[in-house]
Amino acid sequence: MQIKLKFLGAAQNVTGSRYLVEANDSRILVDCGLYQERDFRSRNWDPFPVEPKSIDAVLLTHSHLDHCGFLPKIVKEGFNSKIYCTPASAEIAKIVLLDSAHIQTEDAEFKKKRHQREGRKGPHPEIPLYTVEDAEATIPLFSTVKYETPVNIAPGIQCSFHDAGHILGSSMIKLTIQQDRGQRTIIFSGDIGRWETPILQDPSVFEQADYLLMESTYGNRLHEERDTIAGLLAEIINRCKRDGGNILIPSFSVERAQEVLYYLNELLIADQIPHLMVFLDSPMAISVTQVFKNHPELFDEEMLALLQRDESPFEFTGLKMTRTVQESKAINHVRGTIVIIAGSGMCTGGRIKHHLVTNITRPESTVLFVGYQAKGTLGRRIVDGDDEIRVLGQYFPVKAKIVQLHGFSAHADQNELIKWVTNLRRPPRQLFVTHGEEEVAQSFSELLRQKTGWRISTPEYQDQVDIE
Repeated sequence: MQIKLKFLGAAQNVTGSRYLVEANDSRILVDCGLYQERDFRSRNWDPFPVEPKSIDAVLLTHSHLDHCGFLPKIVKEGFNSKIYCTPASAEIAKIVLLDSAHIQTEDAEFKKKRHQREGRKGPHPEIPLYTVEDAEATIPLFSTVKYETPVNIAPGIQCSFHDAGHILGSSMIKLTIQQDRGQRTIIFSGDIGRWETPILQDPSVFEQADYLLMESTYGNRLHEERDTIAGLLAEIINRCKRDGGNILIPSFSVERAQEVLYYLNELLIADQIPHLMVFLDSPMAISVTQVFKNHPELFDEEMLALLQRDESPFEFTGLKMTRTVQESKAINHVRGTIVIIAGSGMCTGGRIKHHLVTNITRPESTVLFVGYQAKGTLGRRIVDGDDEIRVLGQYFPVKAKIVQLHGFSAHADQNELIKWVTNLRRPPRQLFVTHGEEEVAQSFSELLRQKTGWRISTPEYQDQVDIE
């Protein structure tokens, strides 16, 4: 077999998912994500390992930035082939990429002014990684595919998308390569979702694969039980109401914001929390919420039942969606306890930074993290207990209460990852553990090795494997 697999991202780290498959004189890129950890962000500026115009297709597992956020950069540099994904992923990716381009442009201008004021230069050019025009040029390249539908993407190469249960439209990708000496199947797990999660259906499982790339984000952790999340959230909100502060929730705009709304709606229906004003202060999250409304066919039974009872988590009393800057600024003038859900989820950009400036020094307020915080991000430093943080070029003491709920995670935990992979009826030729911090990926690999006896490795950045 003449098949090469190269690991260009999410290899002993979490973000920047990019896997290059070379076979049958074709190049297929699976995911094309941004690096978001501070230690690895410089890789976004490195020359791409192959000429983007030589890539014959991109297969997109889902529309989180660390999986799709680098697409406009390779389009800017010459890529002009199809980007295959599910219909919901295509709709969300358009929103995410345009928002990212706006943020890239705004941050570049802000840094330029700050560096001029401080009389210094940063390590990278004070220009956006890509522009709105680059993002707009990417959108026509999307080609949508329904779940479980095989598609021929290159000579002798076929792919199919399977529900990952991670975010709306998320997929696991099955790549089948036919050559003279036989056929090989490679499965890319993407981000593996959770069983019994609100809104979405359960993740797909597979019985056979020759090679398997599997994420390990939470390979060393067990999440809180789902049935305890609502109680913990109610406790946090009720305490903050008594203290007279605000509840600030840094949230990913895709899936996490909608899941938080789901739980708030559930608590309000049960009258377990006071009927506070809830601000979804993220234009992108508001747009993504509309995509959810467009795709009820992807919902689970419980979510469909809510819609039938006119109890949608996206339309409850007290929910205010703030699109404009003026509306966002007006939140600061609201008296009394409020809930603010804003992006970005790791506090690396977006309106959350302005709300942190207002609330991080208030002992009566709470900053509630409901998602993964990558190493080197502002969110990770807050969660890890830094006494002082730098936001928008200024330093602020951390006096607000800091809470992290892992049960909200859209990523499978250790037991769920094991449940997923052990559905295979026979060992794969090789399993590659990816998309996890170095120590997590390695410890999870060892755990799987002990449990299964399979051939398992944790590839490093730019490792290349010849598939047999």
